Amino acid sequence: METIEKSIDVNAPIRAVYNQWTQFEEFPRFMDGIDQVQQLDNVRLHWKATVAGKTKEWDSEIVEQTPDKIISWRSIAGASNSGTVRFEAVDANTTKVLLNLNYEPESATEKVGGALGVASGKVEGDLKRFKEFIEQRGAETGGWRGEIHGGKESGADRLKTAAEIATEPRSKRLH
Repeated sequence: METIEKSIDVNAPIRAVYNQWTQFEEFPRFMDGIDQVQQLDNVRLHWKATVAGKTKEWDSEIVEQTPDKIISWRSIAGASNSGTVRFEAVDANTTKVLLNLNYEPESATEKVGGALGVASGKVEGDLKRFKEFIEQRGAETGGWRGEIHGGKESGADRLKTAAEIATEPRSKRLH
């Protein structure tokens, strides 16, 4: 199992950064190699990606999710991976995103890429593109404020859609 740990400071409040991260179907917009993420329900996701030139698919489940604090997941079918993303307020308008990703390289190409730091560089690039995505937009595209503990959903709280957010005055978007 390979482990990658990366972090980045995002110039946006913790609520906006966390909300955007819960919009999993938006991941292909800033994650290199992720072709599609389909949210099956509040706990399960189906992923399609291109890794080392090959298409991979897997299902994952969110095992822990607490608004503005943490999202943890694990694969349940397909490519073996798990991870945690944590959110820490640096100040009122800056959020540190800390990502810990564990994955099992399946091919010789993936193993060599891991040894050479290719996967680590991709994750670093993904975090930079996430930062640019939310900072340039000036607002999250939506968000889900429910909690998940032990893979079970508790207390879903629907947040506004991207269309609802877009109609708000800019001054309210990142506060």
